[in-house]
Amino acid sequence: MSTTESPSLFNDLEQQSTRTLLTSMNQLDQTVPLVVEKALPQVERLVEATVAALKAGGRLFYIGAGTSGRLGVLDASECPPTFGVPQGLVVGLIAGGDTAIRKAVENAEDDAEQAWRDLSAHDINEKDIVVGIAASGRTPYVIGGLQMARQRGLATGCVVCNAGSAVAAAAEFPVEVVTGPEFVTGSTRMKAGTAQKLVLNMLTTATMIRLGRVKGNKMVDMQLSNAKLVDRGERMLMDELGIDQTKAAELLQLHGSVRAALAAQSGH
Repeated sequence: MSTTESPSLFNDLEQQSTRTLLTSMNQLDQTVPLVVEKALPQVERLVEATVAALKAGGRLFYIGAGTSGRLGVLDASECPPTFGVPQGLVVGLIAGGDTAIRKAVENAEDDAEQAWRDLSAHDINEKDIVVGIAASGRTPYVIGGLQMARQRGLATGCVVCNAGSAVAAAAEFPVEVVTGPEFVTGSTRMKAGTAQKLVLNMLTTATMIRLGRVKGNKMVDMQLSNAKLVDRGERMLMDELGIDQTKAAELLQLHGSVRAALAAQSGH
């Protein structure tokens, strides 16, 4: 039996106080970053493969089901506003389609051929990289998608939370974060989901930094899509150029992005 499905280390949960429940969950959660740390060499290899694919004109596709699929969709959707990359450079696909983001779709994850159909709808090609996300490591939707992608010469990776899984075996660049039993037995939206979120954050953030989408430590390509982000952009310009907010606001409005404003001021 997979360790993510093994019995919780805690019993009689319904008899415990709220504080005891929260303390126990928090103690378990603190083990997650340590498990991710052990997988950093694997994450590094996946980042390097992703950077290479995107530099060559490819895209990053996530495939997953349930919580894993939702985490992929979340990470993909945050890349354009954070890093200013075009929609479609990072794509999250979930078994059952977009309906499954909000509401579970029965048996969607059990179709081993559907992921490739979903990928094919995006005209996937050998320049792209496909990363499967599956806490169990045995989701047919993910296994089938990775196998078909690999057969066609695409780079493949995965993020799983059990050792020696079929999903990892199907991927060229597997990341295994072995999170162990959940607080509520089998509820992989908890520790496993947290571990997956950490790894996906690392994957896209490190990739985008390597692709030049961050300057210093700032999101200079972020989309100025709300008042908070405009304010953040103004503060970046104030810090970098030593100017007041009025001048920063003028430059940001004129050039449309922090990067463009900085480039104009430096004469590049």
